[in-house]
Order: sequence, then C-alpha cells, then structure tokens
Amino acid sequence: KVYVACQSMLIVLVGAVPEYHIDQEGIPASRAELAKHIHFADNFTSIVTEASTSWYLIEQEAYKVSLASSLFFAGLLIGNITFGPLSDKLGRKPVYISGLFLDVVLGYVTALAPNYDVFAVSRFFVGIVNGGMALVSFVLTQEYVGKSFWSFTGSLTNLTFAIGIAAYALLGYWIREWRYLALVSNSPGVIFLLLSFMLPESPRWLYSQGKTAEAEDVLQYIALGNGKERLNLKLKPCAGTSRNDESTPGILNLVKHPVLRWRTVILMYIWYVCSFVYYGLTLNAGELRGNLYLNVALSGLVEVPAFPLCMFFIEKPWSGRRKTMTCFLIFAGFACIFTMFLPTNAGLLLSPSLLALCGKMMVSAAFNIVYIYTSELYPTVLRNAGLGVCSMSCRFGGILAPFVPSMKSLSPSVPFVVFGISGLSAGFLTLLLPETLNKPIAESLEDLQSAKYQALKNE
Repeated sequence: KVYVACQSMLIVLVGAVPEYHIDQEGIPASRAELAKHIHFADNFTSIVTEASTSWYLIEQEAYKVSLASSLFFAGLLIGNITFGPLSDKLGRKPVYISGLFLDVVLGYVTALAPNYDVFAVSRFFVGIVNGGMALVSFVLTQEYVGKSFWSFTGSLTNLTFAIGIAAYALLGYWIREWRYLALVSNSPGVIFLLLSFMLPESPRWLYSQGKTAEAEDVLQYIALGNGKERLNLKLKPCAGTSRNDESTPGILNLVKHPVLRWRTVILMYIWYVCSFVYYGLTLNAGELRGNLYLNVALSGLVEVPAFPLCMFFIEKPWSGRRKTMTCFLIFAGFACIFTMFLPTNAGLLLSPSLLALCGKMMVSAAFNIVYIYTSELYPTVLRNAGLGVCSMSCRFGGILAPFVPSMKSLSPSVPFVVFGISGLSAGFLTLLLPETLNKPIAESLEDLQSAKYQALKNE
C-alpha cells in the first residue's frame, strides 16, 4: 500500500504548477514561440515545466494535468473489473504478482516518458495494473487470517496507504526534479515484487475451489511460521465445490442472486462516494494555500487517527460496521458543507482548510471500513468479483474528483458542498445493509441460502 499510495499521489507533485510569468507583448505566432517567453520558478520541476512544446501544460492546455490524473483512475476502473474475477478463477497470488510486475515496469515508462502523450498513456496502464494488484493484495491479506482479525489487518493495510502519502510528500520535498522523483518512488516496487514470491496462495481460495489438501498445507505452513507445533488438520469439503458438473460462479451472480443484487447496488454507490470525496479532498491538497509538501503530508497524516477510531468502534456490538460507517460518512459530509460558512481568513482553528482535513479524516475512516465491510458481505467464491465491481464504481468517483476543485471558480465553497451532499447521501444509504459483526462468513453461494447461515446471520 505504500507503493500504491506513491503511484496514486504521483500527479499531485509531478503535475504541480510552479509560479511562472510570460515576458512577451502581444500574441505569439506559435506555441513554440510562446514557450520561449515562459519563465518558471526554479524551486521544483514538473511535467508543466518541461521545455518541449509537446508538454505545454499551462493556460488553455492546463486541463491535461487533470486529464492525466483522470486517466489513471480510469485505468483503476478497468483493473478492478478484470483483476477481481481473474483472481477468483486463477488464484490470488499469480494475478497479484503479475500485476505488481507490470506496475513496476510501466512506472519506469512514466518516469522516462519523452512527451505528454506517452506520459498520459502510461498513467492509464499503470492505473489498470495498480488498481487490480492493490485489490487482489488486500483480499489476499484478509484471507491469510481468521475473520476475527479482518478489521485489524484491513485497517493496518489501509493505514500504510496514508503513511505512503506522507512518505511521498517527504520524497518530493527532497527530490525536486520530477523524473527522479518518479523513478525513486517507483523503485520500492522492485523490492516488494521480490518479497512477494515468498507468499503462499490464499488458503480460503484454495478451499473454495475444492483444493482442500493444498489449503491444509498452507495452513500448516502458516501455523509453523507462527511457532505452533504441526497440527492434525483435516478440512471438510466445501459445499460449493462438491458438485464438479457446475460451472464456477461468475460476476453475473452479483446481479442474478437475490441476496447479492441490492447489496451490490448500494455498495457500489457507497464506494463511489468514498472515492469521490477522498480523492477530491486529497488532490485538492495541492490547491490549498501554504507549503505544497506540508499540505500533501498532512492530507496523509490526518488519516492516521482514523484507524484506531475504526478499530475501536467497528468491534463494539452497539456500533458495529454499519452504524460506524454511517456516522463517519455523515460527519464527513457535514464537515465539508460547514466550510461554506467560514471566511477564508478566519484563522487556523476555524479555517476551511482545517474542516477539509477533518472531512478527509472522516471519509478515510469510512473508506477503511467499506473495504472490511464489503469483504464480509460477499462469499469467498465471489469476494474478489464483488470487491472488483464495487471498486470499479468507486473509480468513477476518482475520475471525476480531479475536476471538482476547478468548480471553485463559481464559489470557493462549491467543491466542498458537492463533497458534503455526496457524503450525507451515502451515509444514510448504508443503513439499508445488514450488520456483519460476529456473523458467519459465507464460502459459497449455497451458504447464503443455507438454513444454518441464515440462522447465524439473524442472531
């Protein structure tokens, strides 16, 4: 997630616009002529400061910076659609490692791009493999441990994303040349790739596919790694794989299955809002007044308190997953809306920037919970497909988010009002979902209909 955060936030610093002035009179004959008269401040470089006219990204061409960011999120959308079902069919580990390998290769293409077109296209393909790989790695992490640890591992995984944002800001502070920054921030992926070969396959996925002997071997491996003695372990065959004549459950089951249909529709909207508000406020860090690197670092560090709050509330019987996520989304919505009532010069304690950071903390908490919550709402055979579809919808939010800050030309508070209304609507919709705290996890579609599962679910 540290590596994923660096790739996700790359455009915030690599696409930042330094101060500049144009020392010419009249309208130049060509873009090349105009480029000779542009003088940028020399405190850092970005794709905007590239001397080549093919990179000309100011004035009428400034939208291309946001476009490159949106292309990345469009890639995430495609990656979420394709990698989820692939990992459900081929396995978590091979799909994850393949995605990480391509992510690293394409990351270097981004850093060495000779022109804007190559840069933008590489960001699109980085988004595909980055989003797909990140989704599969999250599911793989969850399936290594028992359900009682899912809230902990899910929160810890997402916490490292916030740390990655702060680490990227620190790298940007020390490395002011954008190509070197892109190269350095991409290089940890090589280390993570080599370490990933040591990981075993998901025992839950193996079990859901009827490979009980291989699942037992992985569980023994994990137990020995935890310092346990060799266990006398024998798994019962999974109910969903006992009939070999049936085809593997596919993504269409999310629509056809009555239990999953409305659950998927509601989750898709909640994921969309979480992404829209989260990335809107995160990418807006580069638009805030003050030190660029401090703003980016704070946008990551402000998420850190959200995770212990999540851990505390989602494990309490009186709050659980559903009520906690509802409250965080509603609080995030109100924090964004209240910014319209504060003057820009009201001071630190009452500044819109502080409320925006509070909104970022609340929505990051909700984003953390929705990963855990969604994992528990889908059976193992469709968990990655379900997460993939929900992540796909959330990428629409990421695609739109880079353009929302430009709405401040209407009024400085308009972007925050849009984020606020979205957060409130998603918060109330969450109440339509079932609670999953201390409830059973379905392994197959048959489990969703079994009398035992329904009895445990309703307790």
